[in-house]
Amino acid sequence: MREYQATGLEHLALVTELLHAARLANPTGGDWEAADLQWSWRRDQHPDPRASTFWLDDDRPAAAIVFTDWGDNFGCQVLDARHDSASALRIAGTRFTELLDTFASKPTEMEIRGDDRALIDAASAAGFVATDEVHVGTMMPASARAPMTALPDGFVVSSYAERADRPHHMVARSGEHVAARLGECAVYRPDLDLCIVETATDAVAAYGLFWADTVTGVGLVEPMRTEDAFQGRGLASAVLRAGLDRLAEAGCSTLKIYFVKGNEPARRAYLGAGFVPQFESRTYRRAAG
Repeated sequence: MREYQATGLEHLALVTELLHAARLANPTGGDWEAADLQWSWRRDQHPDPRASTFWLDDDRPAAAIVFTDWGDNFGCQVLDARHDSASALRIAGTRFTELLDTFASKPTEMEIRGDDRALIDAASAAGFVATDEVHVGTMMPASARAPMTALPDGFVVSSYAERADRPHHMVARSGEHVAARLGECAVYRPDLDLCIVETATDAVAAYGLFWADTVTGVGLVEPMRTEDAFQGRGLASAVLRAGLDRLAEAGCSTLKIYFVKGNEPARRAYLGAGFVPQFESRTYRRAAG
């Protein structure tokens, strides 16, 4: 087992390989899919090798500690090829706290499953404090998804594959390079990057990004958004169910989405589409310095 630090596209390839192995080894464990880390890529391409520290076993990633720069804070993920945080922490040893101290210039946040006692204890010992932010992880077999709902008159479902001559519909929240960054991600497909368009104005009213991971069979939905002017018309449910159909057609057998606990519209839309809560993850925060 040797420590190895990666940057840029090598980071992206290694973290994808690691999380593919983890999901295949442990179909229900852990928080993260490869698509989660690929979605983070739009914001941070990991130019600092210290932010992407792997432990390799015969050149295959066995564990990693990854820091993502979100601007106001760092996110930290402890990853293991079996979705076993206790194993990753044993492999990392003192490097966990050493790396945390390296990135102490800003607050650091970790999202930890409620049943991951090893990581909760390690984070608490390192100075992390539980916050009130809780995410609910929901899953379902693709065969259990609810049928597509009709769109209101004047709206159509489109995809970035059909609209690539226009600015990407997530530029406002994810930056001008979001299309290029997504295009570098192995699990991303522009035909599964969906939006609902108001036909009279060509305005994007809602969108959802559907990640079809054909290696693991998991279809992840991240993100989902309805623009303020279009809320309350059932557009979120429509784009969600259209995307779930496409994930099933792409060969995904398991579908997955998160929502923030207390977000009642999201809970209704997701559970109404067939998702079932499976676990909760709480955000833990470590102050800067």
